[in-house]
Amino acid sequence: MFEYLPPLNAHNLPYPDTIHPIVVHFVIAMVLFAFFCDVVGYFSHNARLFEVSWWNMFFATIAIFIAIIFGQIEAGLAEPYNAVEPVLNLHTLIGWSLSGIIAAITGWRYVIRLRDPEKVPVPYLGVGLLLTCLVFFQVYLGDELVWVYGLHTVPVVEAVKAGILR
Repeated sequence: MFEYLPPLNAHNLPYPDTIHPIVVHFVIAMVLFAFFCDVVGYFSHNARLFEVSWWNMFFATIAIFIAIIFGQIEAGLAEPYNAVEPVLNLHTLIGWSLSGIIAAITGWRYVIRLRDPEKVPVPYLGVGLLLTCLVFFQVYLGDELVWVYGLHTVPVVEAVKAGILR
């Protein structure tokens, strides 16, 4: 069965480069921009910004599941060594948690939008701030996986295959 799978390249991937970071950057941007629009809309009383925020959260909810699928595939192909496993496990746990959190917040946002599209309550903004902080922490962990531990970089892949990293 494995002979039907595409061969892995120097990054230990069946495709040219990692897809997870590409998709996840859309999620990051949409969540942060949605929060920004809600805050600015709240203080400026500009209801059009609430509509922008809603659509950003809606598409972020869809995109995060795509990001998680590719993240799981790429984490599995990374052959993580001992030093990277705790960070990768925490990144994975928070990523799955964020998918549920973002979906729940988007559902709440939908109810708010149905009741009064001209306003956003302060508690929702507080939850948006907490979500923003969680997203920033998740970005930090993702950056650490690439820039400190070098997952899917050619030298690290070669070192793992040679048995230098365990």
